[in-house]
Amino acid sequence: MKIEKPNYENPLVERYASREMLTVFSADNKFRTWRKLWIALARAEQSLGLPIDDEQIKEMEFYQDDINYEVAKEKEKETRHDVMAHVFAFGQQCPKAMPIIHLGATSAYVGDNTDLIQIREALMLLSEKMLRLMDAMSHFCLRYKDLPTLGFTHFQPAQLTTVGKRGCLWLYDLLMDFENLQYQLQRLKFRGVKGTTGTQASFLKLFEGDHERVELLDKKVAEIMGFNDRIPVTGQTYTRKIDFEVLSVLSGIAQSLHKTTNDLRLLQHLKEIEEPFEVGQVGSSAMAYKRNPMRSERIASLCRWVIALQQNAAMTQATQWFERTLDDSANRRLTIPESFLAIDAVLDIALNVFSGLVVYEKMIGAHIDLELPFMATENIMMAAVKRGGDRQQLHEQIRLHSMKAAERVKKEGKSNDLIQRIADDPQFGLTQNDLAHLLEAGQYVGRAPEQTSKFIETEILPILQKYPWTPATSSDLNV
Repeated sequence: MKIEKPNYENPLVERYASREMLTVFSADNKFRTWRKLWIALARAEQSLGLPIDDEQIKEMEFYQDDINYEVAKEKEKETRHDVMAHVFAFGQQCPKAMPIIHLGATSAYVGDNTDLIQIREALMLLSEKMLRLMDAMSHFCLRYKDLPTLGFTHFQPAQLTTVGKRGCLWLYDLLMDFENLQYQLQRLKFRGVKGTTGTQASFLKLFEGDHERVELLDKKVAEIMGFNDRIPVTGQTYTRKIDFEVLSVLSGIAQSLHKTTNDLRLLQHLKEIEEPFEVGQVGSSAMAYKRNPMRSERIASLCRWVIALQQNAAMTQATQWFERTLDDSANRRLTIPESFLAIDAVLDIALNVFSGLVVYEKMIGAHIDLELPFMATENIMMAAVKRGGDRQQLHEQIRLHSMKAAERVKKEGKSNDLIQRIADDPQFGLTQNDLAHLLEAGQYVGRAPEQTSKFIETEILPILQKYPWTPATSSDLNV
């Protein structure tokens, strides 16, 4: 039997992540960045007096994006060293520049600095996607800010809130994540040129003991690569604490959207809110009537993966040896890109969900009608007292009526007739119209509408106006 595709394919690549994020962590982007770093190093060294001529740099620039991968691949089989294999391959194309490629540097110069560049590019991409999602969520919150719904504590009916206010709870978590992402993005520093154990000894040798020029070299290379700040001290590698802090931001986003989609899945079970369901979509291979919350489930599934990967970064940081150990290398090749690819997918799916959420107001109202009579008993009792009733007697009557109504609902599966019982009880002296007024759901949502409006106005809109972003052209899923 012939197998068409015998090789394993990563679902993050094949099914979930966007082309933009895949490009950031692609091999081509990585190795082109290596060459940009070698050119930046040569330019900076030349400007500080090392014997490097313009022709050598022009030769390197000519082949910057034309990578001879086959040469590098064969050389790596021989040397078991990816950086030296690519130095060799670049040198094959640039024979004049070969003597000065990677001059004074160690592998971490291209490896770690490229990681930081990719992390910065990925964070910037996520930043824009978060802004798009926050915009979509804010529209949802404002649209339904006045729509009463049952609040839940312990997933048991509690005081009313509004659909929009509940959305603000989801959005506030994401706002905190966005602020953490911006903090990490702003404080992300370049490793720079630090040498084999971080002492810059090789560069000090090249510049004949001139400490000032070594410091300027570090600064110039960072500026050429678009960084204002450099990590002040490193071993051979930058501290893996940075990886942990970045992945903690991604874990935070995952935690927020996992919680949000947990709520959406429960609401879909209650038939109150439903994620988008396309005309030809199949909910179950066996049960044709089903409308499963597959988008929210996919988000939750990928989010758990990201949360778990954060712990991987923590263990990598904790187990580093002195100035460098290599047992982080293979691990980081997986954990960093896959965390970003997964969150990238999660944000795209979440945007799709919030761009098409369906709210079933009649079903929400039906659930309120089932529970509100119990919640309104305090207001009913106060209204009856104002009409001359005895509070203690009325309290006892409400207790008895409530128990009978609850028994009717739970044991007999019938409707809640508490209001009818109260209307028929002459001790309350309240008409059906009186009771209907006391049961208007909007009286029981407190300041939920006002809180929603204020939150969006004072917390979300300033963020959407402060940072650059463009509306998504589409919110379709890959699959």
